[in-house]
Amino acid sequence: MKPITRRKLFLLGTSTTILALGTHQVIKKLQSSNNNFSNKSYALNSQNIISSQNGLLETTLEASYQEVPLGNQNAYLLTYNGQVPGPRLEAKPGDKVRIHFVNNLSQSTNLHYHGLHLPPTGKGDNVFLEVKPKEKFTYEFDIPTKQTGGINWYHPHLHGLVAEQLSGGLAGLFIIRDQLDEIPEIKAAKEEFLVLQDFFLDENGNLLPSNQMPLMMGREGNVITVNGEVNPSFSMPENGLLRLRIVNASTSRFYNLSLEDHPFYLIANDGTTLEQPIELSEILLTPGERIEVLIKGDKNPQSYQLVSLPYNRGSMGMMGRGRMGGGMMGRGRDNIENNGPIPLATINYENSVSPLNLPTELMPISPLPKPQTTRQFSLNHGMSPGVGMAFLINGEAYQPNTVQTQVKLNTVEEWEVINTGVMDHPFHVHTNKFQVISRNGVPNAYPTWKDTILVRRGETVRIRIPFEDFTGKTVYHCHILDHEDLGMMGSLLINS
Repeated sequence: MKPITRRKLFLLGTSTTILALGTHQVIKKLQSSNNNFSNKSYALNSQNIISSQNGLLETTLEASYQEVPLGNQNAYLLTYNGQVPGPRLEAKPGDKVRIHFVNNLSQSTNLHYHGLHLPPTGKGDNVFLEVKPKEKFTYEFDIPTKQTGGINWYHPHLHGLVAEQLSGGLAGLFIIRDQLDEIPEIKAAKEEFLVLQDFFLDENGNLLPSNQMPLMMGREGNVITVNGEVNPSFSMPENGLLRLRIVNASTSRFYNLSLEDHPFYLIANDGTTLEQPIELSEILLTPGERIEVLIKGDKNPQSYQLVSLPYNRGSMGMMGRGRMGGGMMGRGRDNIENNGPIPLATINYENSVSPLNLPTELMPISPLPKPQTTRQFSLNHGMSPGVGMAFLINGEAYQPNTVQTQVKLNTVEEWEVINTGVMDHPFHVHTNKFQVISRNGVPNAYPTWKDTILVRRGETVRIRIPFEDFTGKTVYHCHILDHEDLGMMGSLLINS
């Protein structure tokens, strides 16, 4: 087992573990769309699981506005099947998937299957598809037999509306089961899923309109939830192992995760297993990223707090606090303070079990061959003709009718992603995962596959991508989704 830079966790004082919600002006309920609730009734159960049967996962997902319980209040949110987060979908490599999607929103939308290796065209992971209000569409695809098991998720991806719809609640897990689940120590661990979301609500539970949010920084909410609950409790067997499978489904918020008095043992990230557990005291989880960790129940049996520690992801300075551009620069950040630990969940010890050891080996990772092509992608913000202030890749804002990058099927490329701006940007590539090669010229600490990688301000990250199996047009973008909507995205055409 490989330890990496551990630092002692500090004690959590009472005053620093309280959410500083702040005061904010009560706004009117959202007109038109948020009062147009669906009449269909679904069980509001965040543990709702839809699994494949006899090689087929078939279900209906309805996107609609619903009143749902959220913490100690009701909120008016965007939901899949009337719940936040949406139903958990589970399948295996080789399964067929058929999702009957119904759009009962007042806006067009679609579905993106984040982390799955699928065709980016037709009825697959097609982010250019538009499902208009009151329309239906059936997504149909096969999970490749080579798809690795792990945490994936689904959410909207219609450019220009992605941040608004995700921050309204539209997200759900898509789990692939495979060999990792059969490793004896992992199979014996207690499994819990954590979907991290935040919402900016007024005191009546209505979503704050986008024009009153700091979009240039990326919107962050004043209510943080785990599986739709505020500070829920999970149990961990004394002497046993707890397997936490976590997705950051927030639009912009970074979670710097830490568990009081317990290290994490990282076993997978972005839906792909590591070669061996990595011991960490903190894990920074940026929007779109997923992790799996094991936690040893070997401490004094009591309650422990899972928190998000402070992290500075950069700032737009005065630009991020003004109300220029019809509110695009946003209002003051009167959301949850980021100057102390933010409680996310409570872990309680339960009945003792026979001691469980950590696994020593997981899954091998074969390094990719040397690339045939090397490219550079520079991330920044600035003025864009016809757009105004925008977020840019290689000096250009996204243009829907332009292909920014063309690659060839069955080739390997190395991409150098350079952040010359003043904010951190998580960089996400659709369709094909990549291996992380280096940061600022320093080789990555351990082999790993990713589909979303943080590129800190002033940092250069090298990734290596194999373009396999599927041709067609897909995208790469910043996963602070306000930045994506404001231009930080490029089209990627995979040619045969």
